[in-house]
Amino acid sequence: MLLALDGLHPPSMGARISFEGGKPRVTDGPFAEAKEVLGGYWMLQVKSREEAIEWAKRCPGSDNEVIEVQQVMEMDDFPPDVQDAAAGFEEMHKAVKK
Repeated sequence: MLLALDGLHPPSMGARISFEGGKPRVTDGPFAEAKEVLGGYWMLQVKSREEAIEWAKRCPGSDNEVIEVQQVMEMDDFPPDVQDAAAGFEEMHKAVKK
């Protein structure tokens, strides 16, 4: 059921990479325009959106907390060019770990 859960450091410690004109551009945090910040995530493997919502409703949240439920994209959900770019990533990742 539970695959992963992690808290995240504040945006001041992060970076954003944008791709204006197809070229990567790095902007270091903090990000003044950030109105909402992701503080962490829980990743669940469930059979449906409804089941994910039921699990999220069990979380001991306080008045200032919000849980957003989103589905993780599978490789088949991406367009062919992205799938092609990612081809061989797993093997490359294993080679780097050695």
